[in-house]
This record gives sequence, structure tokens and C-alpha cells, in this order.
Amino acid sequence: MRKTLKYAGIALCALVVIVGSYAGYLVYKANHAINLMSGDEPAPSPSPSSSASGASGEQQPDADYASDNTLMKKPVTFLLAGIDRREGSGGTLNTDVLMLGSLNPVTKSASLISLPRDLQLKPEDLSSHKANYYYAYFYNKDKETAMENTKEFYSDLFDFPIDYMIMINFDGLRKLVDAVGGVDVDVDMDMRYVDNADGTNIDLKKGYQHLDGAKALDFVRYRKSNRGTGESSDIARNARQQQVLSQLTDKLASFQGMLQWGKILDLLGKNVQTDIPESFLRDYIYNAKDMKPDTLNVLPLESRWESPYVIVKEDDLEQALDALRAEAGIHEPSDLKLADVVGLDPSPDPQDAR
Repeated sequence: MRKTLKYAGIALCALVVIVGSYAGYLVYKANHAINLMSGDEPAPSPSPSSSASGASGEQQPDADYASDNTLMKKPVTFLLAGIDRREGSGGTLNTDVLMLGSLNPVTKSASLISLPRDLQLKPEDLSSHKANYYYAYFYNKDKETAMENTKEFYSDLFDFPIDYMIMINFDGLRKLVDAVGGVDVDVDMDMRYVDNADGTNIDLKKGYQHLDGAKALDFVRYRKSNRGTGESSDIARNARQQQVLSQLTDKLASFQGMLQWGKILDLLGKNVQTDIPESFLRDYIYNAKDMKPDTLNVLPLESRWESPYVIVKEDDLEQALDALRAEAGIHEPSDLKLADVVGLDPSPDPQDAR
């Protein structure tokens, strides 16, 4: 019995040492991933959305976001961009996924608008282009300030102050989906498209199914067909992106063990870039389950193709931006005239309905 207790004690001590060592290693990996994601940029000045909703405007130190391990309680706004840097893609920097969002930690709700990649934008000081053009434009001018300039560009364009920008490499999305065990989605149509130049071979059948990372990437990228299937609208494509994003968020929030997070942290560090303060990233990773919003409001935009651009319905975009502002606690009315900056299908004249 004494020998049994002795060996059991030794085994328990060894287990404590192993678990403690791995926990320390996980903390190291988390810090390393956070450093890679946030880069060397300093923490940003106080959040524009907080200032817009009546904050004092004084600069807050980065530590305020995570002092005593308390989670951030203020609403935040963000710009989420997906960039295709896969081998064979030509190294394009076009933001083929572009989402404006608001997150309210108090109400545990978030709202998202997916901007069509071909949406016509008409900024005052730059030439008119598709929405997916502008990050590449700023990057080619100065890669060090590209993220900040892109965030400022969309903030000014939509009169919607954006706190942070998050960029994910498409290949990182593929690897992340594989790391969480795939996603279960409702494929809305048969999808067939082949491009030998970059190795694309999309071949999906309509119906509810389990997708690995490669097929999930095909699912969110599909737009046109050269093998007899129908082409996708931007509305359907944006809905697919949101479906995969929601699944990923749920799966990451359900992770319990340190072993699961080890690989995820490596992937995030290598494939995500952001200007979110390091302390907030650390809080989010350590408290992912509590930080995940209970409600995700997807704000639809009805659009149509008017070559060479996509234009959206004016009422849809106006209502979606108002919803994002409300989620972020921005109550000042906007005097933005959307038709001046975006290609729009105008709202019907009320007198025409009489």
C-alpha cells in the first residue's frame, strides 16, 4: 500500500509538472501569436466609437483593456477583410471578403454587413473603384500604414468610426477550418468552377453537408461557373461567408482543452493581422467562451450587377449602417448622402407609390 501511494504520488507530481509546463508553453504560444498578429504597431488611440458615444476622448493606456483580467465592456467596431495570398493566386492583395461589424460585450450581440467585393465606391479624394481595390492601393503606397489608412478610408466613406481592422489570409481560413474539425453548412446550390492558373477546382453539390477546410474555402469563394452550374449572387456569397464565420466562432468558443488551442494559436499568429491591442487579444483568447456574442445579426444588402460594378439598394445600406451605429452606441445622426460615395439603386420616391 505504501509503495502504491508512493508511486501514485510520484505520478501525480509528474502530471502536475507536465500540465504546468504545457500551460506555461501555451501562454508562451499565445503571447507569440498575439505579437505576430498585432505586429510592432503601437496601441491605437481611444476608440472612435467610444468617443462618438460621449466618452471623454482622453487616451487610454492599453492595459485598461485587460486590467485584473476583466473583459472589455465597451462596444467596438471593426473592419474584417479576407485576402487571397494562396500559392498560384498571383499574390493579389484584393480584399475579396469585406465586412463591417459592431460588437457589444454588454448585450453579447454583434452585427455584420458584408460589402460586395465589386461594390462601386466613389470616394471624394480617390478615383472610383470596386470595394476590393482600396487595401491593395494603400499597401502599394506604404505597407506600414496600409491597415490604418484602409480603416480610416472606410470610416470616412461610411461615416462609421471603425476601431480596429482584422485581416485573415484565405489559406489561413482553410487551415483554421481543418483545425476545428470542419464545418457543417447548407450548400445553397451546385457549384462547379475550374481555374488551372491558381489550382482552383470547386466541385460542390447542393445540400447540407460537412466540409473540410479546402471545400469550405471553395464554398465561400464561389461566384461564377465555367462547368455548367449557375452563377452566385453577391448576396448568396456573403451569406455563405457569414455561415462559415458563425460556425468557426461557435467551435472556437467551445474549445476546452489546451491541446486544441495550441495549433489554433499557431495558425492565428501566421495568418491573421490586426491592430487590436495585445491585451484585448489576450483577454479574448483566454476568455473566448465568454466573449463570443450570443446573437449575430446579419444585415442583408440587396444588390444587382451593373457592369462593371455591383450596386446595392439604398434603403438596405442606410438601415444596415444605422443598425451598426446603434449596436456600437453611436447615437449622433449622420448627414452622409450615400449616393455620393456608393453605387446605389435609389430608394423609390414615396410619391410614386401613390
